[in-house]
Amino acid sequence: MAISAVAPATTTGPRHTAVVRVTHWVTALCFLALLVTGVEIVISHPRFYWGETGNIHTQALFQIPIPASRHSVPTGYGFVLPDQNGWSRHLHFQAAWGVVLTGLLYFVYGLTTRHFAGNRVPRGVGLGRDLVAHLRFRRPGPADAWSYNPVQRMTYLLVIFVLFPLMIWTGLAMSPAFVSAFPAAVSVFGGQQSARTIHFFLTIVLFGFLLVHVGMVWLAGFRYRMRAMVTGRAASIQEHS
Repeated sequence: MAISAVAPATTTGPRHTAVVRVTHWVTALCFLALLVTGVEIVISHPRFYWGETGNIHTQALFQIPIPASRHSVPTGYGFVLPDQNGWSRHLHFQAAWGVVLTGLLYFVYGLTTRHFAGNRVPRGVGLGRDLVAHLRFRRPGPADAWSYNPVQRMTYLLVIFVLFPLMIWTGLAMSPAFVSAFPAAVSVFGGQQSARTIHFFLTIVLFGFLLVHVGMVWLAGFRYRMRAMVTGRAASIQEHS
């Protein structure tokens, strides 16, 4: 079947409310800032440990084979990268609080308006069959422009209620001030270095989600999906053989 035409479908209501659109783009910008600054922070010490402490004199759990931005960190390279650790840490913390505050707004909105129940919780007859069908990554039909399929709903629930909270938790567990007030926040992970390592792997998972998310938006019709998230108005995609 070949895609020969793309036609918009009109409806009377917005696809995404203003709160959803604003929190989506603020989170996207903050996440981009967190990725860039997180890479800079890792470059300053590309070694990861498990437990409470870890330094250049400690056996690393694993290390990323890249040069560091500090002469004191042994990486096997005969040079160091420019040190960007200062500004990157400040921006990383600011962007993190941006995600926290935006996430709280979205969470309150989702509970008070039943946004989660209506757009995030998988439901309906034939759920298992729908899951299998959507896991084949077929191009969405016209009806999909105004609803989330079961795979999307389950993935968003995982990201919103598991991955992002864990990212925030492990990030706070690396803060000496927060840990001094709430020591149990880091002890549950086995130490600050364990929290840092988990934080790193969670970043990889969320980055993978971002790549798949953008790819699926492109597959579903980039222009129409972007318009829905910018203006609130959606257009469906019609396939013609």
